[in-house]
Amino acid sequence: MRYGDTRLFIDGKWVDASNGKTIDVDNPATGEVIGYVASASEDDLLRAVAAAEKGFKVWSATSAFERSKVIRKAAALIRERLEQIATTLTIDEGKPLSESRLEVNSCADLLDWFAEEGRRTYGRTIPSRSVSVQQFAIKEPVGPAVGFTPWNFPMSQIVRKLGPAIAAGCSIIIKGPNEAPGAPVALFCCLEEAGIPAGVVNLVFGPGPDISQFLVPNPAIRKVSFTGSVPVGKSLACLAGLHMKRVTMELGGHAPVIVADDANVDAATTALVASKFRNAGQVCISPTRFLIQSRVHDEFVESFVRKTKALKVGDGLEEGTQMGPLISERRRAAVESLIDDAVWKGAKLEAGGSRINNSGFFFAPTILTGVRSDMRAMNEEPFGPVALVQSFDEIDEALEEANRLPFGLGSYAWTRSSSTARKLSQGIQAGMVSINHIGLGLPETPYGGVKDSGYGYEGGSEALEAYLNTRFVTHETA
Repeated sequence: MRYGDTRLFIDGKWVDASNGKTIDVDNPATGEVIGYVASASEDDLLRAVAAAEKGFKVWSATSAFERSKVIRKAAALIRERLEQIATTLTIDEGKPLSESRLEVNSCADLLDWFAEEGRRTYGRTIPSRSVSVQQFAIKEPVGPAVGFTPWNFPMSQIVRKLGPAIAAGCSIIIKGPNEAPGAPVALFCCLEEAGIPAGVVNLVFGPGPDISQFLVPNPAIRKVSFTGSVPVGKSLACLAGLHMKRVTMELGGHAPVIVADDANVDAATTALVASKFRNAGQVCISPTRFLIQSRVHDEFVESFVRKTKALKVGDGLEEGTQMGPLISERRRAAVESLIDDAVWKGAKLEAGGSRINNSGFFFAPTILTGVRSDMRAMNEEPFGPVALVQSFDEIDEALEEANRLPFGLGSYAWTRSSSTARKLSQGIQAGMVSINHIGLGLPETPYGGVKDSGYGYEGGSEALEAYLNTRFVTHETA
């Protein structure tokens, strides 16, 4: 498959970059170049900003009811094109086709949720101290927005920014992932065919630093949303702060998993193998630091290793594939470096630890036991198929380790004790805590982190609030 002419979407039109520049797109399962994507110039970005300003005037004046109908139509088109979009997503990002289908369906669900929630952006009447005075809190869209999205969920991460923005009445420019542009293009085709006015949604590709340095300071942009690494997020937050732009930051994580000695170990390992190696571990909320109470440590490791070794790794388009490749050789080398450091410092390799296949960017699902806090992998987000297992005796020890790092995005725990569950839910410093199941990322639930993992939410009703201003209006009758 070749992309051939993957272009920019600006002011309702698909266009090439004005300077003709393009970026190669690789298939991570083969390592081969499969096409290219247009790389936006400053002139293209200026046109995108002008389009977003124009689109905002039209869209913010459109009723929430009418906006909802357009968004829901786009969701219906996504569902109709499920197989086509999912196949494209797998080819350029690498995840198994089954996971791509889930991502595409989740995008339709997210759009449906935001379409309905956008119809309920209520203000309120505030009782006044005088019968001749009326007081109102009014919600209104904040203005044109810009969203910077990663490659690991190339479609759903866009929808988590674009969905609440357009539901609230904002226009938006999305800087899409250069590595995986196919599904984003398909998403914007659905929005276009659903009838969204020109300029309301715009899609550009190109060098992230150049685009962010140009768009974030632009006076027309009133809201910035970013998903990615902590260092880049902090840099963008500083830049946005200099220009008084509202921000949502969904940054890196290093998710702890606490398994108490009264847990259902079989259920825990079944759920955690599926979650840990989803998208080859390239997930910001991927369970990573496995803190296992000593009495069930050996039982957990045996079950976890056995189920991990049974995973089928291969091309995401092949029947039965459960884990695909990493996105690039650079990512594979980074994962390999973390594992080598841990083993050199005394960690035991229970499974994986090596490259597999002669083509593409595959790496075996890896489990390390006996890890310590001085190992790089225990401090740097692995963002790959690596599980780090450590034993503990008392719950307070596990909480201390869970909270040791500056990250606070996703977290997990398994226990049959309600008192332990309560202690963990209150004691883990993370924006999201899931106990006895993998329950994060639903459209109707908040999705975001604390500490260095960012601030703001991209799910639930909180997501729309990020794209709304609250204005107070008071009126005394004559």
